[in-house]
Amino acid sequence: MAKTVNLPEKIYDDLAKVAEELTFMAKKPISQSMAINLLIEVYHAHLNNRCALDAFSQQLASLDIMSPEEFDRYWDAPSKPQEIKRKTKAKKQGIS
Repeated sequence: MAKTVNLPEKIYDDLAKVAEELTFMAKKPISQSMAINLLIEVYHAHLNNRCALDAFSQQLASLDIMSPEEFDRYWDAPSKPQEIKRKTKAKKQGIS
């Protein structure tokens, strides 16, 4: 049974573009749900390599990741993404 997923508009647009690109590459129709499935399969295949899994886990653990609520607000408010990006860049550069 299909489930509905709410995506921020920007992410939905990116997904639609990926599905179009995959359609072009495959020379066959690729739906958005098929695109998600393919991306998940690539993710699993990549992380089956132990070195890739370790490296990805370390990178993910070291990132300053937003909470799910912050992420949703980031994409819901068009003026806020720029402010958040600037703050993130400042932290990465060691600027307070």
